[in-house]
Amino acid sequence: MALLAANAAFFAAVAGLFGLLIGSFLNVVIHRLPLMLEQQWRAQCVDLAGQAPVALPEALHLSLVSPRSRCPECAAPIRAIHNVPVLSYMALGGRCASCRAPISLRYPLVELATAIASAAVAWHFGFGLQAALALVFTWYLIALTAIDVDRQLLPDVLTLPLLWIGLLASLWHSDAFAAAPPVALPDALIGAAAGYLFLWAVFQLFRLLTGKEGMGYGDFKLFGAIGAWLGWQMLPLVLLLAAVVGAVVGVALIVARRHGRNVPIPFGPYLAGAAWIAVLWGPPIVERYLGVAGLR
Repeated sequence: MALLAANAAFFAAVAGLFGLLIGSFLNVVIHRLPLMLEQQWRAQCVDLAGQAPVALPEALHLSLVSPRSRCPECAAPIRAIHNVPVLSYMALGGRCASCRAPISLRYPLVELATAIASAAVAWHFGFGLQAALALVFTWYLIALTAIDVDRQLLPDVLTLPLLWIGLLASLWHSDAFAAAPPVALPDALIGAAAGYLFLWAVFQLFRLLTGKEGMGYGDFKLFGAIGAWLGWQMLPLVLLLAAVVGAVVGVALIVARRHGRNVPIPFGPYLAGAAWIAVLWGPPIVERYLGVAGLR
């Protein structure tokens, strides 16, 4: 512990290596959690319809720890040696060891992104409570981003715990902390309420004017969770960054004709990316803006 606290580079390296392992677990969450939710929803629909429940084979009873990971093409179990983050993908040439079916590039990308982001957080905050909280926040954001990209879904089982962890973390706020997290409890409470209600109001206004739903309820909950972690003061910055990047990417996809104008684009990844930037550099960005605008 003393070495981690004394040497920022060593702490960042350890966090990066640990991030590789966390990234491997996040891949399981990203793949299995939506499938687990679908199973639950189908079971609830069957129950509401008064039908007899359908017994699933044991292999289809999914959890985050069982059954063992298998190739989706040939169903061959993945050996432990082939689960080494990033290196296994490279050694196998991005293909299943049994049937040589291609493995999605998402797996090593999530592992690398988690490792790099974890190392950046550790380097920025140094060893301590802030780094630990920022790492948890980062890992949640990566999982939510990938699920929203894949499924256009921000599950309550992730967004709601994220919100509550942010609120509880605010109980340990200290004036010695120069930047979030954790923020003061009043700022976290106001941030959670303001984040949710603002996007909810935008959603209702858009639906009133167009008759369409412009975003999902998961976006409200994610923005509320971000407010709980960063405080209400950071919400304008997060929303501005997310909206600008989302607009640029959306226009680029339309121009490239990868998306039609009416094809929805998930907003969660942009909120998550903007929130992560705000965790590390939010206060300096706001200070710089206020200085340039002459508002200080």
